[in-house]
Amino acid sequence: MTRYAEPMARLIEELKKLPGVGTKSAQRFAFHILRSSDEDAAALAEAVRGLKANLRLCSVCNNVTDVDPCAYCASPTRNHRLICVVEEPTNIGAVERTRGYQGVYHVLHGTLSPLHGVGPDQLRTRTLLTRVELGEVDEVILATSPTLEGEATAHWLAGALRGHAVKITRIATGVPAGSDIEYADEVTMARAMEGRREL
Repeated sequence: MTRYAEPMARLIEELKKLPGVGTKSAQRFAFHILRSSDEDAAALAEAVRGLKANLRLCSVCNNVTDVDPCAYCASPTRNHRLICVVEEPTNIGAVERTRGYQGVYHVLHGTLSPLHGVGPDQLRTRTLLTRVELGEVDEVILATSPTLEGEATAHWLAGALRGHAVKITRIATGVPAGSDIEYADEVTMARAMEGRREL
């Protein structure tokens, strides 16, 4: 095993903590930073410091933002009575890329996962439930992933929201565009059949 000088070994260990970064990638990144100019390295360090110092969660929807409320919650052109519930802030980009959704969001920051000790109390649902209870919402779209945890989270949220004057919908799932149905698993194919619509 290669032994690196302490500063290099420390940087590699820190980089390995990033999701999807193993030892080889961390080493590559560390040596790239070492070869970078002092200005580039300082800019990277300052960007990380700035990220931690200036970003917070929106007090309304829990999206990551540098202003509170976030740009979606503050926008007068968005439909504030329509809320799309997503697992993580990164999921908002996927919905926005459709260019068809004009409502606002609510970010849970995770899904129910009893194996990992994540129950309803660990999800950020309080402000969503309050908005619904106050009658400020017409529809809640549950856009959690079609995984076991995502489905359990959607089911739990639907139960928590039931009894209020709000329409609760779930995103459709099925065969992705551009793929061959020959390779779709039975759950995906079943969802595609259930979610069919008239042309």
